[in-house]
Amino acid sequence: MATLEQVEKLCAMANISYEEAKAALDAANGDLLEAVIYLERQGKVHAPTGGGHYSSEKIKDAEVTSLHRHSWENHQQHEYQHEYHRHKGNPFLTFLKGAWDLCKTIVHKGNINSLEVFKGDEVKATIPVTILFLMLVFAFWVTIPLAILGVFFGLRYRFAGPDLNRSGINNAMNSAAEAAENLKNSFNNN
Repeated sequence: MATLEQVEKLCAMANISYEEAKAALDAANGDLLEAVIYLERQGKVHAPTGGGHYSSEKIKDAEVTSLHRHSWENHQQHEYQHEYHRHKGNPFLTFLKGAWDLCKTIVHKGNINSLEVFKGDEVKATIPVTILFLMLVFAFWVTIPLAILGVFFGLRYRFAGPDLNRSGINNAMNSAAEAAENLKNSFNNN
């Protein structure tokens, strides 16, 4: 069985992919020289010109450094291409990843923003927007009437948090609470 070091060395020497190097080393039972000959017979590696030959002897330190750098660059390029094709190759997985990231962002923003229920100046309850959303979706027949009844009993609502601390939303809720208060006062006066 071929070691990672042998595969990297063969990749650098023959300028081939990791898969091709591993296959050649496996076919040559881990012998680097036999793997080069195997690749040469397949036409993936050209024989050296000028009567030279391949050698599996130890290479000088400068050449080793150059080979490792070249090997690492090939490995990084291969990883980049693999990651690119993994996401671009399957649009459904790309969609799912994007949808998951969007859901995480929405839940995070819902958890850091909240609805405050207060009476006078005292905050009676603070509900994260995520919980409020779930209550409105799964128990709207209870949540909405309770919120309306709360307005008639003097409760007020406001959104607080880094994303929902807008005066427009809170002014609209204050206007609705004042309208309810005026309606309640008109019933009490009659």
